[in-house]
Amino acid sequence: MKLIDLTSYLEQIAPLSYQEEYDNAGLIVGNFDQDITKAIISLDCTEAVVDEAIRVGANLIVSHHPIVFKGMKRFNGNSYVERVVMKAIKHDIALYAIHTNLDSVMDGVNARICDRLGLINQSILSPKQGTLKKIVTFCPTAQAAEVREALFVAGAGRIGNYSECSFNVDGTGTFKGDDNTSPFAGVPGKLQLEAEVKIETIYPIHLEKKIIAALLKAHPYEEVAYDLYPISNVLPQVGSGMIAELEEEVDLIEFLRHLKQSMQAGVVKYTDPVKERIKKVAVCGGAGGFLLRDAIRAGADVFITADYKYHEFFDADGQIVIADIGHFESEQFTSELLLEKLSKKFPTFAVLLSRVKTNPVNYL
Repeated sequence: MKLIDLTSYLEQIAPLSYQEEYDNAGLIVGNFDQDITKAIISLDCTEAVVDEAIRVGANLIVSHHPIVFKGMKRFNGNSYVERVVMKAIKHDIALYAIHTNLDSVMDGVNARICDRLGLINQSILSPKQGTLKKIVTFCPTAQAAEVREALFVAGAGRIGNYSECSFNVDGTGTFKGDDNTSPFAGVPGKLQLEAEVKIETIYPIHLEKKIIAALLKAHPYEEVAYDLYPISNVLPQVGSGMIAELEEEVDLIEFLRHLKQSMQAGVVKYTDPVKERIKKVAVCGGAGGFLLRDAIRAGADVFITADYKYHEFFDADGQIVIADIGHFESEQFTSELLLEKLSKKFPTFAVLLSRVKTNPVNYL
């Protein structure tokens, strides 16, 4: 199988356009055209994971965390990042990261946390801005249905549980081609007035190239007029964190014990209880402190995340319980999630979970 076959699938379930600006998800080392025979899935891409790939004959490592976050000026092996990249290149092992883009989708990192905790009614806690755009085009009335259908098939026109959503206005288009044109209607050198339909519909930004290609293929004109607009609307299915509920209220301390066990956490650091029994829970894998206000606004009783500093715990301010379970602990089951998805999509391709413990934190 070609590497691009696998990465294209990963980018369908977690488009790269959904990653945060600071992130470096995607192909870090490798060539999309290279043949891959076996992959290792890991939370982190460490030198030990590369050594493991060499031992088992894997030529692809798919990790949640990118080994490279910013530009590198030297490759002399003086840092663990340089050593990982150099060793991967030397042994022709591709490195691919699927990070905050996987955090941002409904069936991603945070959904896996919710599932392990038995939480229901899951939804995105903080929908991501800039995920939607609007396309407006103009075409002859007789071809409007065909053009609309092409846009819908390409992925445009979905609002919540509704599909094929558009707005259409009849009008008159004008154009005059020069001697080098072969117009669909009218003749070169003469002004043409054509009965047209203005079609407006929205689309998620990661489908933009596909949608424009579909429009150009279906539209009858030589020169297709269309406008693209950024809009402030958000996709409720894309964003940071999740808010969900327990099936019924439970004792807070009982829930925290359940949290520790279900997430295999070495310790749970939590703030003072606000009330004895809880039901609504917000989660964010990794460092999620930036979502605290969103969790409070959503009415969460408990906010589960990681990487809280001492003074930041005071921000709970008697309004919510912050439960810090550790960065690795909150995201460790992401590897299982990826294994399940890749094994289902490519049942004859060898995908293995790494056996390397990459958590840099130890507990006594």
